[in-house]
Amino acid sequence: MISKKVKIINPSGLHLKNAVVLSNSVSRYKSVVQFAYENNGVHGTANLKSILSIVAAGITQGEEIEICCSGEDEEQALAAAVGAVESGLGEPVEKK
Repeated sequence: MISKKVKIINPSGLHLKNAVVLSNSVSRYKSVVQFAYENNGVHGTANLKSILSIVAAGITQGEEIEICCSGEDEEQALAAAVGAVESGLGEPVEKK
């Protein structure tokens, strides 16, 4: 299992449209891909291959998630998920 923490940088957080982008970025991989989060003091995990699971986490801009991958193509799956988040999930983001 490998993992990496990333910050959600897109303005609207993980809403439906962004969840589709994120889920599509990892759907072709065989590995289990999920993220761990803390939202209002509640710890949870979400399946990155499930759009509803991503949206239900209620992640907003500026929050940090830890993407975890386990399986035969875990490195590629992690790179795809991290790349999607760091690119803003299809939304324009401010460059700092």
